[in-house]
Amino acid sequence: MSKELAKAYEPREVEGRIYDFWLKNKYFHAEIDPNKKPYTIMMPPPNVTDQLHVGHAMTMTTQDVLIRWKRMQGYSALWLPGTDHAALATEVKIVEAMAKEGIKKENLGRDGFMERAWAWNDKYGGRIIEQLKLLGSSADWDRQRFTLDEGCSKAVRHVFVKLYEKGLIYRGERMTNYCAHCGTALSDAEVEFEEKDGSFWHLKYPLADGSGYVQLATTRPETMLGDTALAVHPEDERYKDIIGKKVILPLVNKEIPVVADEYVEMDFGTGVVKITPAHDPNDFLVGQRHDLPVITIMDGAGNINENGGKYQGLSMMEARKQIVKDLEEGGYLLKVEPIKHNVGTCHRCHTPVEPRVSTQWFVKMESMAKPAIEAVRQKKIKIIPERLEKVYYNWMENIKDWCISRQIWWGHRIPAWYCDDCGEIFVSEEDIAVCPKCGKPLRRDEDTLDTWFSSALWPFSTLGWPEDTEDLRYFYPTNTLVTGWDIIFFWVARMIFSGIEQTGEIPFDTVFFHGLVRDAQGRKMSKSLGNGVDPVEVIDKYGADALRLTIITGTSPGNDTRYSDEKVAASRNFANKIWNAARFIHMNIDGHEVSTELPEELTLEDKWIVSKFNRVARDMTENLERFELGVAVQKVYDFMWGDFCDWYIELSKGRMDDGNRRVLCWVLGNTLKLLHPFMPFITEEIWQSLPHEGEAIMVSKWPEFDEKLDFPAEEAEMEKMMELITAVRTRRSEMNVPPSRKAHLYIETGVPEAFDTEKESIARLAYCSGVETGESFNVPGAVTVVTSGCRAYLPMDDLIDREAERKRLTKELESAKKQLETVENKLGNETFMSKAPQNVIDGVRANGEKLKEKVQRIEEALEGLK
Repeated sequence: MSKELAKAYEPREVEGRIYDFWLKNKYFHAEIDPNKKPYTIMMPPPNVTDQLHVGHAMTMTTQDVLIRWKRMQGYSALWLPGTDHAALATEVKIVEAMAKEGIKKENLGRDGFMERAWAWNDKYGGRIIEQLKLLGSSADWDRQRFTLDEGCSKAVRHVFVKLYEKGLIYRGERMTNYCAHCGTALSDAEVEFEEKDGSFWHLKYPLADGSGYVQLATTRPETMLGDTALAVHPEDERYKDIIGKKVILPLVNKEIPVVADEYVEMDFGTGVVKITPAHDPNDFLVGQRHDLPVITIMDGAGNINENGGKYQGLSMMEARKQIVKDLEEGGYLLKVEPIKHNVGTCHRCHTPVEPRVSTQWFVKMESMAKPAIEAVRQKKIKIIPERLEKVYYNWMENIKDWCISRQIWWGHRIPAWYCDDCGEIFVSEEDIAVCPKCGKPLRRDEDTLDTWFSSALWPFSTLGWPEDTEDLRYFYPTNTLVTGWDIIFFWVARMIFSGIEQTGEIPFDTVFFHGLVRDAQGRKMSKSLGNGVDPVEVIDKYGADALRLTIITGTSPGNDTRYSDEKVAASRNFANKIWNAARFIHMNIDGHEVSTELPEELTLEDKWIVSKFNRVARDMTENLERFELGVAVQKVYDFMWGDFCDWYIELSKGRMDDGNRRVLCWVLGNTLKLLHPFMPFITEEIWQSLPHEGEAIMVSKWPEFDEKLDFPAEEAEMEKMMELITAVRTRRSEMNVPPSRKAHLYIETGVPEAFDTEKESIARLAYCSGVETGESFNVPGAVTVVTSGCRAYLPMDDLIDREAERKRLTKELESAKKQLETVENKLGNETFMSKAPQNVIDGVRANGEKLKEKVQRIEEALEGLK
């Protein structure tokens, strides 16, 4: 590694070289070491279709901060990386790419399509991993996994068969959410509700006996093709006479019954609802209670099927338009009422989902949800921030059976086979070709599993489960799961109940939810707003450390943070500040033998800076233990910029001896360790150039609080001197005194010796020609500065040329008085006051008040010059 530092910090030149150095020495690889405690983070596996975005940058930087910190604390720290095949999301992208070539997946067949999919995976799967490396991710790449690799696939099959044999996985005809665009069923967690404009179509259904009609309203008139009843509340006096009667279903012209069911709300609308069991979850339950037929009217492409009569082949929206037109022409449409209502949409493509009865595979959730809820209630799993526990409980306590089958090809194919001859179903971990009962060929289920089924096993399948591996015994249960709060249902909850069910242990002890990265105006980043940020471009321009520092600074658990180029530029400036501090130290240590230990004798400022560092190390450790990463990095930032660079280095310029060199190196070296998890590249580069022990900063020991380096009295004494210097500088600035004009400083204090040792530093930093201390001074015509530790006097004649200053102030006073006179004349003008807008008058008044204050200040300054 380089022992010299270039004049300017160039991230492009440093980052690739440093990362290769870490990889070459296998510093990221976690060893199974019985003498160390394990600490494990499982990387939320990014999709193989992904490119690095700011959400990834936030998640990955947060994990990297924690894993680097724990590694430095002496843990065998494993950050296990991997990627997710992202079944539906990936298949949609592949199908879209094929469509541009004029190819449909059905043309290729399943095997041909899978060849395409694996080629896609090979092309794009490694892209985001390489981008994560640009960010500085210190993941154990030797253990990298993929949700479709052999080990994970084996675990998926094992779990499916095990749950099936326990009766927790079943196949049945149930109401599911269906996305026609993606061509598959979805789980409840994959449906997002969006407010959309809609209509209530008020319809009349004639009574079959000719005695009149029943009025109702619907938001989905096209589903009437699958109506099998009307329903009213059993206690609704208005409709007691028609319960049990038949009505004519308009357009379809068939009779359907009127049933009584408590599901109907008497005071909503007309108190009559149409029942379409195949296309509404509540209607499905009503249908079961009354043994109604279930008529599906939609096919897998989202079009009206053969049950739709003349509307067959139309899309649901096309059918709606035609049906409304036909209802109006037939005299069945009474009125149309515009409304706004929540519509369920696919969380991937945002197409409205259709409730649809179909045969799917489900996981029974009730028995698995209970221990997962208790694990959080009993604090076996801690959720940070704690407020998100309510979200977790709400979902888990109301959880429905999980629809796990998807009508796509890319993913884990369901390990179920059907015998069309004898009707048996077989579920097996191994492929089977012929029926064990009748010997006839078997047909394998065409569906694949929900991508979250395999992701739910991630904490243990990646460690070799169901085999009893060394990695599994040592690193599982894992420790911290870091993710965004937006996938609490999709992934976090499912990992918890899957881990407990399959291994008998919790999968992790802490879930740390970070916030989202928003733009400078607080808006969520999106393509439609055009406010997205490409982290790779940011890294190329400012460096990875600047991006990392920006997205961690100011964060707190669960709260969103704002991104702006100005913040990244400020972070880059901080990197330059550190670099320049290191170069200053090199200018003073190069050519000298400098020990890495502190000297036995420490001056007042030495004790101050060492003690300040000591407490920053303690406080940062406490902050990191509470996952207050933003607070932690702010503390080391303030210490490095303010205490070390702006004060201690400046103090050092007046004194450079062996002890000072050792303190400079010791403090900078250890401060770099505190900064390393946040800014790994620049800290490694500088640390390698300084006198040090060990191979690399990333495997050095994390600084700990040391009682022997705690000097509270010296800190207080030093800060009195710093307060005085700051106060003198401020007073000089207020008087516009240039640094080149020196003034003698008289320090009046009951303990002169407290300032005597630092006279030289005070004189240099407060721009003084000399410093005198004592218990009492009489300095006529002096400027007085008062601090908590002393009273100080600066002779006025030392600071300014009285005659020149008097002339300047007199001229400024005349100008201010003229401006004030103009304002007062305007305010005394009746025409102006009667015609000018009130906001203009208020502005003139406010300006007048400012001018009065200015005149008063100048007159006081002139009085002081007498």
